[in-house]
Amino acid sequence: MSGAPSVLDAAFAALADPTRREILSILAQGDATVSELAAPFSMSLPAVSKHLKVLEVSGLISRSRNAQFRPCHLERAALDDVADWVDEHRRVWDERLDKLDEHLKNLQRREEGADGN
Repeated sequence: MSGAPSVLDAAFAALADPTRREILSILAQGDATVSELAAPFSMSLPAVSKHLKVLEVSGLISRSRNAQFRPCHLERAALDDVADWVDEHRRVWDERLDKLDEHLKNLQRREEGADGN
């Protein structure tokens, strides 16, 4: 998995922008053209195209050619990779926090026991 960190870096960088997250939400409903994706935003088509380029380079979307249209498509597998990374790190931190919680409870019980003597 040598290329994975750079893929994840690109995906997280793309997801850092609220406009790009909204574009992904729209694409979760189905493929859309640049014009359709631009409609909810008060920005130019070139500005939306720049966001789409970032999403495409990150692997989160792909674009195909259908006559004169280039519909955008959400690449769910790329989002699954991001979700898997988050889930794995959440699991690790949950385990660490559970151990810390248990340790603090043990310390508290010891202190309560020492105060009782």
